Amino acid sequence: MAGAVSALFLLDIKGRVLIWRDYRGDVTAIEAERFFTKLIEKEGDPQSHDPVVFDNGVTYLFIQHSNIFLMTATRQNCNAASLLFFLHRTVDVFKHYFEELEEESLRDNFVVVYELLDEIMDFGYPQYTEAKILSEFIKTDAYKMEVAQRPPMAVTNAVSWRSEGVTYKKNEVFLDVVESVNILVNSNGQIIRSDVVGALKMRTYLSGMPECKLGLNDRVLLEAQGRTTKGKAIDLEDIKFHQCVRLARFENDRTISFIPPDGSFDLMTYRLSTQVKPLIWVEAQVENHSKSRIEIMVKARSQFKERSTATNVEVELPVPADATNPNVRTSMGSASYAPEKDALIWKIRSFPGGKEYMLRAEFRLPSIVDEEATPERKAPIRVKFEIPYFTVSGIQVRYLKIIEKSGYQALPWVRYITMAGEYELRLI
Repeated sequence: MAGAVSALFLLDIKGRVLIWRDYRGDVTAIEAERFFTKLIEKEGDPQSHDPVVFDNGVTYLFIQHSNIFLMTATRQNCNAASLLFFLHRTVDVFKHYFEELEEESLRDNFVVVYELLDEIMDFGYPQYTEAKILSEFIKTDAYKMEVAQRPPMAVTNAVSWRSEGVTYKKNEVFLDVVESVNILVNSNGQIIRSDVVGALKMRTYLSGMPECKLGLNDRVLLEAQGRTTKGKAIDLEDIKFHQCVRLARFENDRTISFIPPDGSFDLMTYRLSTQVKPLIWVEAQVENHSKSRIEIMVKARSQFKERSTATNVEVELPVPADATNPNVRTSMGSASYAPEKDALIWKIRSFPGGKEYMLRAEFRLPSIVDEEATPERKAPIRVKFEIPYFTVSGIQVRYLKIIEKSGYQALPWVRYITMAGEYELRLI
């Protein structure tokens, strides 16, 4: 088990303690002064931005939000990433209660702050950081509470991300499989970076405490079931789940089983580092004419099957900073000059698969440039697009079952979409 936090401090911008909560009794408020002294000493150090400071047997982990430092002190060996994530979630809880987390909001609500600090951590171990659940029994106007309210079931059972008693007239689940394609192509047309980042985004409007089961065309699962996987299964990498997923069940039989939070959340993220063929290929030829005029010819080609169509395609072409008087012709879509970006923006609303479109642009160059001057490094061509009903990885939702003790019927809706992430093609 990871170590426990000794105390949590909230400091102002000058390092003075505004509020602190001692959980284990082995540190004092003096530790906060030592932390800030150490932090000031490290200001000139290149590593001064490290969120971890160690001094005299005490490890300090901190983040800064607005004019507040949130800092934990511990004498044990803790999971640093887990505690930093906890501090960020603590900020979210305070913002839920006070709109903005800053020194003034803490001074105005210190009673509520102490109540929250007692609930979000117990004896140095993080507990509940779901603001919606906490707000059910810790009210901002605490003095108005006349009847002692018992904690909601979400705090006293294992499902801390969902309240009981949620009801909807129409029970629905929306699942979006969203993949972002990241590609970097050098000036020789070689792909030097290629990966796909995917996410299963859910919006649930379900009554009660439903049990959901999700099946994917996961190669490991299909092979374990003795099914053929030829051409249909995929290998998922770097899988990360929302806390509602039963990890032990997934590790045992690759079944994704969970009780979902109410509303929107990311059920799962994954990455595929396999070589990806650029879905939209862009070539550009630049011709300089007598140092006073430049001509650009661009070809954009869709390299996916004809049954799919890219929408909202946007190609950002870099042009010289002093370019003026653009004369642009396109075989499809429209183009506009964006001087604030030193770029020409070519927009195509609908780009079917297997098509090729062209753009020709001419600019005037009024500036006089030294012929021996080193040419400035040109920005890359950037491409944006969305392709609905299409995934690069080939991931498929085989089933999505919703089971609830009342036996109601729920409607699951599944949608696929691929979009451009960091999609760049270099000119030089």
